[in-house]
Amino acid sequence: MRAREANFDGLIGPTHNYGGLSDGNLASARNEGLVSSPREGVLEGLTKMKRLADAGLVQGLLPPHERPFLPLLRRAGFSGSDSQVIETAWKQAPGLVRKASSASPMWAANAATVSPSADTGDGKLHFTPANLLTTLHRSIEGRQTQRSLSWAFADTERFAVHDPLPMQADFADEGAANHVRLCAEQGGPGVEIFVYGRAAGENWAGAYPARQTREACEAVARSHGLDLKRCVFLRQSQAAIDAGAFHNDVVCVGTAKTLFFHELAFDDKAGALDSIRRAADGLFEPVFVEVPEAEVPIGDAITSYLFNSQLLEWPDEDRLVLIAPKETEETETTRAYCSAMVAGNGSIGRVEFVDVRQSMRNGGGPACLRLRVVLTPEELAAVTPSALMNGALYDQLKVWASTHYRDRLAPDELGDPALLTESRAALDALTGILNLGDDFYPFQRA
Repeated sequence: MRAREANFDGLIGPTHNYGGLSDGNLASARNEGLVSSPREGVLEGLTKMKRLADAGLVQGLLPPHERPFLPLLRRAGFSGSDSQVIETAWKQAPGLVRKASSASPMWAANAATVSPSADTGDGKLHFTPANLLTTLHRSIEGRQTQRSLSWAFADTERFAVHDPLPMQADFADEGAANHVRLCAEQGGPGVEIFVYGRAAGENWAGAYPARQTREACEAVARSHGLDLKRCVFLRQSQAAIDAGAFHNDVVCVGTAKTLFFHELAFDDKAGALDSIRRAADGLFEPVFVEVPEAEVPIGDAITSYLFNSQLLEWPDEDRLVLIAPKETEETETTRAYCSAMVAGNGSIGRVEFVDVRQSMRNGGGPACLRLRVVLTPEELAAVTPSALMNGALYDQLKVWASTHYRDRLAPDELGDPALLTESRAALDALTGILNLGDDFYPFQRA
């Protein structure tokens, strides 16, 4: 049995809300203040996971983080009991409470950058958790993500989970949302593509932040022991960032030999494609599927999240399958493009539309919700069993979510100490379901 590309989805947390916290994420800003449905959100995510698992793909999950995150509020000077911290902080600094309550760890594409064992010098599967330092609400994720990865990939003989990069602007790192791997077959050597928005110290003049630095990409490649001849470092176009492509996976996705991207994705498109060809020389011939601006304007590509889709090798199908959000189907230009694409004889043969609207309203499509991990049969056998989705776990998690998650969460309810109690009860129960141990979350250790 050959190596397989697995998808590890972030489990949506009980404080899922529309805080509008990410500068440059247009969907997040547009939907700020809406009433969310944490229960609907987690069930949408579970349904997507089950669909892939039932189809025979390897599907895993990563647990939500503790939210609201009281250590942030305490470090900001709030004291007293946990309830007092929430109540006082809500009165004095409600914006900080919103940031401490964000359920953004659900977007596992930002959890880490992953290099398969076929690419690394020591033959281990490597993970570097993203430091996500550009935004405060995400900068608190790295260490808990590291703990989650160390739980799911606990065998240190096969897996290496690194520390996040230094928390300094030169090393701004957003994880696999800015990373693509192409290969002839998943178990063989591949080309790792790192996409950045700016260089360290650069006088950035864009409308929105360029969240990834080249230096962060290079540091991850070195620490993973990659062959730099098989690495490509590409600059994302400012036009894409200014249009709202805050991560490269909003305008580009790839797997196997195929790179599916928008015409405006890269700063120097011709040079980018040539660099990929040179890095792949002797291994495979890359397949480029370029979506022209004239057919799908970049604004439509971003609002529909055409590229923030999962591009998958589907069991018993000769061509790749694109798992796209319903918004792609509902946008005229992207629907027409997908219809024409699958009618041809290219590498993408089918598009399947899924409903993840709770995530989409915060700017995260199907690809945001998952972290890709290439696993050999031996590595798959070494993954913590409770991190892998199956029918029994799906049923358990549906009951768990229906029991512990609110159906509706209004913005002004983030200051309710009862939400803290409910969230902790949910995470305590999840700890037992997933066998996370009795000290997985900070509140459990306290």
